[in-house]
Amino acid sequence: MMDRAHFFSATAGRTIEAPRHARARFAIGEVVRHRVFDFRGVVFDIDPVFANSDEWYEAIPAAVRPHKDQPFYHLLAENGDSSYVAYVSQQNLLGDAENGPVDHPQVPELFDDFADGRYKLRRGLTH
Repeated sequence: MMDRAHFFSATAGRTIEAPRHARARFAIGEVVRHRVFDFRGVVFDIDPVFANSDEWYEAIPAAVRPHKDQPFYHLLAENGDSSYVAYVSQQNLLGDAENGPVDHPQVPELFDDFADGRYKLRRGLTH
């Protein structure tokens, strides 16, 4: 039997059950891009499994809806038109550090400079 943990997701408005040891492919501060849609971003938080609202999940067309039992990433995202916060499943992300820093206005609030292909979380924001 897999060891499970529970955490409260304010976004989902409920307690979420997740494996105690999830395997995230990307880390906080890494630059990623969406596998299908034309946007990229920097990871600022990771949920071990889906932890958003049921309404958000059901709004995704069933044919492309990701499985809930994988890490989901909170991104400071950008595309050619705007900057925003995105919530994306691990299966839909690819590393994108080689294309340089992300031009999102909130990046300086959370991260220090972009170096060696990633951002370093600002001092005082780590556990």
